[in-house]
Amino acid sequence: MNTQITIAGKTSHPLKINRYGYGTMRLTGEGIYGEPKNRPEALQILKQAINSGINFLDTADYYGEDVTNRLIAEALYPYPDDLIICTKVGATRKPDKSWITYNTPENLRSSIDNNLRTLQLEQISLVHFRVMHNSEVPFKESLDAMFNLQKEGKILHVGVSNVTPEELEIAMTMGAIATVENMYGHGQRTTLKMAYGESRGGEEVLAICESNEIPLIPYFSLFNSLPKKDNRIAVIAQKYKATEAQINIAWLLHRSPWILPIPGTSSLSHFEENIKAKDIHLTKEDMDFLN
Repeated sequence: MNTQITIAGKTSHPLKINRYGYGTMRLTGEGIYGEPKNRPEALQILKQAINSGINFLDTADYYGEDVTNRLIAEALYPYPDDLIICTKVGATRKPDKSWITYNTPENLRSSIDNNLRTLQLEQISLVHFRVMHNSEVPFKESLDAMFNLQKEGKILHVGVSNVTPEELEIAMTMGAIATVENMYGHGQRTTLKMAYGESRGGEEVLAICESNEIPLIPYFSLFNSLPKKDNRIAVIAQKYKATEAQINIAWLLHRSPWILPIPGTSSLSHFEENIKAKDIHLTKEDMDFLN
């Protein structure tokens, strides 16, 4: 099983990533909004992530709002040389915790500038354009703005998030797409309609990603997978004396060498438990059973 993955390996600025990242979304308050319940623990998790060899953090300025970015800077700045901070733009939040589209070229520029400011960076290594449902701005117009910001040097690599296969194919004709971030986990692999819109499935774009050597970064990999649909994960967890969360993560690591898991948690003990999934080696028979 590969322990590293390369982002944008066909460009002159490839990024080497240890193949287990950390998603910061759960470090916010209830409803992915506001300050964490336990701020010292949130800061400790971020520090422990780096101490554990993680060099990829997934964040967004609409987590909180801006809570996770500020936590990252407080815990880790000045950053290790190999740390890759990936953020997302295309959405924002209201005080009622609703999610709204924020994807005009002007909106995207504002979001990038805000991320640069709060993360205390001059350039962001990787930015995902997050597609929101019912957008009045054409997909190409928003993505073109992203590539313009890349040309200005504010973004090193451009990725897309929550895309259909058709949108991914379009994006690849417009410029180099470094990564794709879609919903993906053992228990939910395809598009799911949720309260705030569609979450596009990773299974639907995985073959495109693999054939073009584009890493797939799954979100909600545990959120939608831990509620059991059957007992297969539990059976394998018992076999390895592991938790079901660990087997869900191990399944992602074995599913494809182009998947970069970023499981998130607000519990330090769960973080330390989850990261042990890297040491679980599933057999072909295990994978056949789980698939």
